[in-house]
Formats: sequence, C-alpha cells, structure tokens
Amino acid sequence: MNILITDDEPLARDRMRHLLGRLDGFQPLEQDAGNGLEAIELCRRYQPDIVLMDIRMPGMGGLEAAAHISKLERPPAVIFCTAYDTHAIEAFSVQAVGYLLKPVKQEDLQKALNNASKINRLQMASLRQEMPDDNSRSHIAAKTLKGIELVPLDDIHYFMADSKYVTVYHKNGEILIDDPLKELEAEFENRFVRVHRNALVARRAIEKMTRDEHGHYFIKLAGVEVPISVSRRHVPLMKKFMQTL
Repeated sequence: MNILITDDEPLARDRMRHLLGRLDGFQPLEQDAGNGLEAIELCRRYQPDIVLMDIRMPGMGGLEAAAHISKLERPPAVIFCTAYDTHAIEAFSVQAVGYLLKPVKQEDLQKALNNASKINRLQMASLRQEMPDDNSRSHIAAKTLKGIELVPLDDIHYFMADSKYVTVYHKNGEILIDDPLKELEAEFENRFVRVHRNALVARRAIEKMTRDEHGHYFIKLAGVEVPISVSRRHVPLMKKFMQTL
C-alpha cells in the first residue's frame, strides 16, 4: 500500500519513513507533504492508499486537510499523528480512522496501518465539530472537473444560495458548492454576515450600505461591482453593523 507522509517537521517525516521501511507491504511515496495544502495536492496527483497526517501544521492543519481529502473521488484512509495529550486524542478517536501519539512506536504504526479504513464525508463532518476554534476551515472546497478546488476564505466576497446549490463569489471567479448556507453562516459567523435569506457577505469586504429611490437597501463590497440586496428583515442589523466600521 502506498503511504503519504504529511508533517511540517523534516525530522518527523524522516523518522516515519524509516519506520515504514521496516514494515512489509507499506511503501511511502517518494514525495512527502509539509502541510495540509500539499497533502491535498499530492493525494490528487498520486492517489495514495493511506495518509499519515500531523494535526498541527502551518497554513492548513491535518484535520481540515483530511476533511477536504475525504471529498476526493478516491479518498485515502487518514491516520492522524499528533503530539496532543491523551485527553485531546480521546476527543478525536471516535471519528478518526486511526491516531498515533508522537513519538510514534513501530508496533503502534503497524497496528494503525493494518486497521486503516476509508474515511467518509459524514465522519469528517462529525470530526470537524470537535475541532477547536483555531482550527476552523481556512478554505472552501468544491468538486470541479479538475478534482477538488480550494478557495481561501480571505479571497471570498460573498456566498449566494440558489435552489440546492450555493455559489461562492471570490476574487478569481466563482464556483458551486453544496454546503447549505445555514451551515456556512454558523461556521463562519465571525467572518461573514447574512444580509438576505440567500446571501452571506464577507464582513471585511463591506464598504457601505446604500438606499435607492424605492427604499431598497444594498451593500457595496470591495472588489464587487454589483451591490448585494439587503432584505427588509436584515436592515436593522446591518445598520448597527455599519456603525462599527
């Protein structure tokens, strides 16, 4: 089975590669990943059977990366490698395919690899609910013809719901996702605000609120030409919000 090693520490990656070299039937990929984004790209490119994933990494951590990886056409099993204490590990053990406490012991690695199984999307959604606040998603993932496309939250202007899909409007274009608007609002309430039953806008992008001759309100976003309609229900909240700018 092909294994992708993901860790931001070169020495940890080298040690894991050494341990795998002593096990039969498990072959590490020639290229390792140093963070979650690299892991996603390498999974798309090489389709490993198992990913050994550190949890705390700069840029994108292991939990978020595993959530994105689980949406691939052929998702690998993910085994988390962590320096968390025992109580933190227990918080993840129900949903995780496997976990290893650093420094990893060879017998534990052998057992985890033998027990590895496919993570499904529902499991990862449940796992994400256990994530601490500082590990919330930094990217939105969408399935495209190219595979999984990732859009940084900082690049998103607004979300617009239409029928059963949500369109993500970002600085480089737009993509469709199937995340419900209600769930996006709950997850990113500190970064996006609802201005209409079908629209969430980035708080950082709000420039001003205007009113036309018919009494309808609109939000002007930085980098967006077309203003976003504000429903009558959300006008009072937006007026208060504008006072804080």
